[in-house]
Amino acid sequence: MSVNTTSHAPTVPAPSGAQHIISAGEHTATIAEVGAMVREYTVGGRDVFVPFDAAEPAPVFNAAVLVPWPNRLRDGRYTVDGTSYQLPVSEPDRGTALHGLGCWYRWTPVDSAPDSVTLELALPAQKGWPFQLVTRVRYTVDAGSGLEVVVRTTNVGAGTAPYGVGFHPWLSAGGADLDDCTVRLDATEHVTVDDRLLPTGVEPVTGDHDLRETRSLAGLDLDDAWVGATRDADGLAWCRLGCPDGSTPAVWMDGTMDCWQVCSADHIDGHERFGLAAEPMSCYADAFNTGDRLVRLAPGESHEVRWGATLL
Repeated sequence: MSVNTTSHAPTVPAPSGAQHIISAGEHTATIAEVGAMVREYTVGGRDVFVPFDAAEPAPVFNAAVLVPWPNRLRDGRYTVDGTSYQLPVSEPDRGTALHGLGCWYRWTPVDSAPDSVTLELALPAQKGWPFQLVTRVRYTVDAGSGLEVVVRTTNVGAGTAPYGVGFHPWLSAGGADLDDCTVRLDATEHVTVDDRLLPTGVEPVTGDHDLRETRSLAGLDLDDAWVGATRDADGLAWCRLGCPDGSTPAVWMDGTMDCWQVCSADHIDGHERFGLAAEPMSCYADAFNTGDRLVRLAPGESHEVRWGATLL
């Protein structure tokens, strides 16, 4: 007796997960399930953020939500209320834990409309991270003002959790050489670092770190943090990339954040100077250890930030 069987190849999900496309006017953004990353953001077909393919993991944390800490954590270690914890060292060359935990989880959509989508991550307790947080991110595009991002995190666990949040968009030069572009940053203080890019202090901006006026990116090697954000009449601080095509991709943050990280990708193998990272953050590197601008979320408490981007 013979038995007929039918074999079906399993459906292989894209490495970046399900795609959520939102649009308004000429503004279109694609939000990936993995990391709640902005995989693409264009205005009139022109990239504002450097995109990546849905069939690949994000190569350089592209527009990821960085929770529960942005940037680097020294040796992956920190102490809360007298108890020390060890997280995986994800940046072995510098001996740090880089950019939190949330960017490689699949985020669940909880609400959507043609011009907006909201995703949620219930970050579980795990080795080195005994806390439980729920983070919601809402992406909205507006035909006039562009992309707006609101992130709210709530501590649903029992202990007070250390917390910071940041974002990692790469502004696109539109195919131009970064040396042919300009940069301007609304910040008055530069964070000094050691050879591991961990903070050693804060100084007034001078020389190559004074970006308050538009200046050329030619030969400018940046992977630095700034504080002391200055703001326009709407209460927004900006990072602007001026491009030879006359356009200016730009990122803004409101008063809920006061830190920038700007990176020209001079030292990222295979991605040298491909774009300019303009990263709004609630705190800069190693806040779990320094306590500088660190949020301490008690059980039931929430923390919310807002930022956005557009093409000027």
